[in-house]
Amino acid sequence: MSRPHTFTPPPCAHAHRLRTARGDFAVLDAPPSGAVRGTALLLPGYTGSKEDFVALLEPLSAAGYRTVAVDGRGQYESEGTDRQEAYEQGELARDVLAQAAALEAAEGGVHLLGHSLGGQIARAAVLLDASPFRSLTLMSSGPAEVVEAQQLKVKMLGDALATLTMAQVWDAMRAFDPPEDAATDGEDLRRRWLRHRPAQLIATGRQLATEPDRVAELAAAGLPLHVLSGERDDVWPVPLLDEMAIRLDARRTRITGAEHSPNTDRPQETAAALVAFWNGL
Repeated sequence: MSRPHTFTPPPCAHAHRLRTARGDFAVLDAPPSGAVRGTALLLPGYTGSKEDFVALLEPLSAAGYRTVAVDGRGQYESEGTDRQEAYEQGELARDVLAQAAALEAAEGGVHLLGHSLGGQIARAAVLLDASPFRSLTLMSSGPAEVVEAQQLKVKMLGDALATLTMAQVWDAMRAFDPPEDAATDGEDLRRRWLRHRPAQLIATGRQLATEPDRVAELAAAGLPLHVLSGERDDVWPVPLLDEMAIRLDARRTRITGAEHSPNTDRPQETAAALVAFWNGL
């Protein structure tokens, strides 16, 4: 999971509920400072939340972009149900289209970014309807299913969630964490975990393990594309992301010193790369 260094948004951002045609979603919303250059919608990854983007909000706002990070259906502070079918990828993609419509972005559309699982949901939204979007950035999000080791992890997690409480699963996961991760742990991460809907985690974990390759479809959608990652990744190998970028004819950025979550590992460098891509359009 992404481990944000803080769950507290910067002064430029405020938390509220974004009302859409498909329900309300918890967001962190940072309006642009200075000249307005556009609107960005940021989708978190598996087990993540809008707080994974806290460190990006200020630099993106300062660059002129209204930046809205969202909790998806059943994630952290957004409501969800206990029905796994509510979290089918098509349903989550339609949520994204509703969120983009609710932002009422200026002419040109929304710059959409998805991290990991969020990237695959973002891709599905674009393939349903690309018209609301100005661009798509896939951050540490690969062409198809996650690597075999990660498939095993999400299956084990899904099996555990089917029989144990969220608190019991959290305690079991923490027992296997490496010592260096203990310093980045905290009550905020635990609280976030406990507020996720188990059905959402089970359904989206299954998606990560079975996602088909839809790169050719996305390449045909006609949007400007950006593939951004760290220099190491244990979910989709970096060479696979390089190859995907070539197949998409996409801009390619590797963030030095970052791994699967450049948004938290190297936020300033990540924000600069995003601004350079968006400004270049």
